[in-house]
Amino acid sequence: MALSVPKAPGVSQMLKDGARMYSGLEEAVFRNISACKEFAHIVRSAYGPNGMNKMVINHLEKQFVTSDAATIITELDVEHPSAKLMVLASQMQEHEVGDGTNFVIILAGALLESAEELLRLGVTTTEIADGYKSALVKVLEILPKSVCDTVDVQASINEPESKVKDCIRSAVMSKQFGQEDFIADLVYRACSSIYSEHFNVDNIRVCKILGSSLTKSEIVNGMIFKRFVEGDITSATSAKVALYSCPVDIIQTETKGTVLIKSADELMKFSRGEENLLEQQIKSIADTGCKVIVAGAKFGDMALHYCNKYGMMAVRLNSKFDLRRLSKAVNGIVLPRLTPPNQEELGYCDSVVVEELGDTGIVAFRNESKNRIATIVIRGATDNFMDDIERAINDGVNTFKTLTKDGRIVVGAGAVEMYLATQLGEYADTLPGLDQYAVRKFASALEVFPKSLADNSGVNGSQVVDKLYSAHKSGSTQDGFDIDSEQAATVNCYEKGIFETYSSKFWGFKYAVEAAETILKVDQIIMAKRAGGPKVRAPGQDQDED
Repeated sequence: MALSVPKAPGVSQMLKDGARMYSGLEEAVFRNISACKEFAHIVRSAYGPNGMNKMVINHLEKQFVTSDAATIITELDVEHPSAKLMVLASQMQEHEVGDGTNFVIILAGALLESAEELLRLGVTTTEIADGYKSALVKVLEILPKSVCDTVDVQASINEPESKVKDCIRSAVMSKQFGQEDFIADLVYRACSSIYSEHFNVDNIRVCKILGSSLTKSEIVNGMIFKRFVEGDITSATSAKVALYSCPVDIIQTETKGTVLIKSADELMKFSRGEENLLEQQIKSIADTGCKVIVAGAKFGDMALHYCNKYGMMAVRLNSKFDLRRLSKAVNGIVLPRLTPPNQEELGYCDSVVVEELGDTGIVAFRNESKNRIATIVIRGATDNFMDDIERAINDGVNTFKTLTKDGRIVVGAGAVEMYLATQLGEYADTLPGLDQYAVRKFASALEVFPKSLADNSGVNGSQVVDKLYSAHKSGSTQDGFDIDSEQAATVNCYEKGIFETYSSKFWGFKYAVEAAETILKVDQIIMAKRAGGPKVRAPGQDQDED
């Protein structure tokens, strides 16, 4: 008769052997706060124009060198459940605004760090969470008062200098300090060239070509692909474009068939019949006036022969997304079968040319008349450098998109955070209960932004915070940290043109506080035993080594 030892009473008796459970302040709450603090410290040193780069090597052994928080948290593959909540909040900010991911993580980390001090003094997690919630309500009430201007993107679209460009410049500066003017100008001109009533981020493409320097980067009205053409024709002007998602080749039947051939003459007739049918198809496409055939699959040798014969350029695209974007750029329709397109289905392009940039061959679809998609061609010495430039451009494009929806802007360089901290400090004095301690800690958590900017620039952060407090209390509510100064100096951000979008601050505060509240309200961590099965093989490990 088998003997079984009964499990100890409690939660463990309900779970598999090997399950772990942590509860209470010491085991659960402080552990969570400690993990989140460490995570926030990782990205805090990457905050601002003088932020340091991080070298991240992901699970595929791909290397990233960047100060972009969105890339860092995506590639780190965080496993701690509480830190994951901060990652999710940051990713929501990325989806909503496209920028400000670092802001969310730093603020959530600072709020949890402040909460730890209150917990050690005996304030309960519920009281801290309620205090943070009331502080958030007050912040969202004060934030509209800190709006310094409202921009109309449509009205300022042709202005060489506008506040839209200044906002893009501030977003780019945090990733590429020193190159911000050139990159912001590229982004502003590219976005302006395609802006109508609606703006789609996907309509700005980035093409990275190795070689030369960043100053050789340019904007192309249309699309560029890093590949050569399939046939012999290498240029076409005022071209009608036919787009196909199928192969341009002899049509294969859906089911297998058997052809019985009794003589060599029948074999010749059969192959000639297929060739004649393919020639008729290519000729019927050429008769529509088409000069360029773009396919999402292969071109057969015989089909290429007939494309060359009828003077049509053949371009193959491997990506269905590129094919879809090209159809939008040339205003054509992608056809699923090799049939002659009608005039509504044909696209139009001013010029389709094969060129060389450095030693890279490209096919350029240029459309100066009706431009729907713009491509920013980035030049650089290394792939890592160009990847970082691309991230800066994406932030700039997302800033433009945000301003088309909500044109309100606030001052940057930590000025708006210090204004809110000053106002929250006064609000905390009016509260009677224990909430006032949490509200006051919320205000002190906001000091982390100008302090981080100063620390990353090699300046004493505490001196900067003191100077900003005295400036804001004397009425200079637009003063922020002067990053160009070697001393703890302040500067009027409105006069210097340092702006951020209102939307990025609004959503950043909401997501950061919600994440901090959720983490604080966790008092038990129950980790079930992992399911069995073979372990994941390490990259490069040979199967014979198992």
